[in-house]
Amino acid sequence: MQKGQNLNHPTKGSTIRVEPIKETKDIKSIKKLLQDNPRDLCLFTLGINSNLRASDLLSIKAGQVRGMKPGDELVLKEKKTGKHRRITINKAVIASIQGLLSSRAYLDAGLLFTGQRGPLTVPSVNRMVKQWCKAINLKGNYGSHTLRKTFGYHQRVTFGRGIPELMTVFNHSSQRQTLDYLCVQPEEVRSIYENEL
Repeated sequence: MQKGQNLNHPTKGSTIRVEPIKETKDIKSIKKLLQDNPRDLCLFTLGINSNLRASDLLSIKAGQVRGMKPGDELVLKEKKTGKHRRITINKAVIASIQGLLSSRAYLDAGLLFTGQRGPLTVPSVNRMVKQWCKAINLKGNYGSHTLRKTFGYHQRVTFGRGIPELMTVFNHSSQRQTLDYLCVQPEEVRSIYENEL
């Protein structure tokens, strides 16, 4: 290792791919692991039930979600694109938000996800996701982007959403980009060869 080199960051031009959590039993295991930690449970639940990047999750203020009901929309300006994104909130997310808001006092202008030293950061969310996956003995490469990928993967595989819909949700320019992003294509291509004539 050269002086100043950080092995946790890819070199310029290279990428590190993280995986979605593919098994619903693993999602349930992580939720069970986090059941006594309202902040982490809310972060995980909101992350896997939306297509928000970690930076956008961390920008949510308590006042934006206080009093929401299932079916309400959360509107955020994405940090990466600068575009406004509308997210419809489901029952699981509402329950986790209510659990978090009731666990401590929040000012409406205050960030929803904070730690002992202030606001959470994307690297801290990355470490947390890795720890959660390791705690349930999940093998593979996981990080903050795993939450967003898990949402998309299950929309496609578990709920049967079409690639054109998911392209729109993720703002991708091609179906191939969406299939690669969701780590679905190799499985779907492999399954073609399993069909017998």
